Amino acid sequence: MKSLFAESGSQLAKRFAILIGILAMLPLWSGAHPVTSTSITIVNNSSREIRHVYLSPTNQDNWGPDQLDHAVIAAGGGTFTMSNVSCSSSEIKVIAEDQNGCFLYQVNACGGSATWTITNAATPDCGN
Repeated sequence: MKSLFAESGSQLAKRFAILIGILAMLPLWSGAHPVTSTSITIVNNSSREIRHVYLSPTNQDNWGPDQLDHAVIAAGGGTFTMSNVSCSSSEIKVIAEDQNGCFLYQVNACGGSATWTITNAATPDCGN
């Protein structure tokens, strides 16, 4: 039986390259997604106050905690920025709730910065 160390240098290099290739593919095989972060700025150019902001993966309806933490994004130009928002996929859903309990949704790409401008033209989801 030949020892691993008795192989020629080129055979050992080939085996090493194959091992590195297999290790590099493990995250793809496991279904793991790299975690990236993004920055999201909400500009409220509507006549409605935004009282709550939530984040969610795009394929789920279970939202995370309120990002405003009792603050309000004022109507007529108020802004709010969330920095270093963790994303485990390529997109993240942002949900804004106005003073009437109606919701607005925006999907943003992860890995950079995004601005969501809310206007009166946006149709809120009021559960109707």
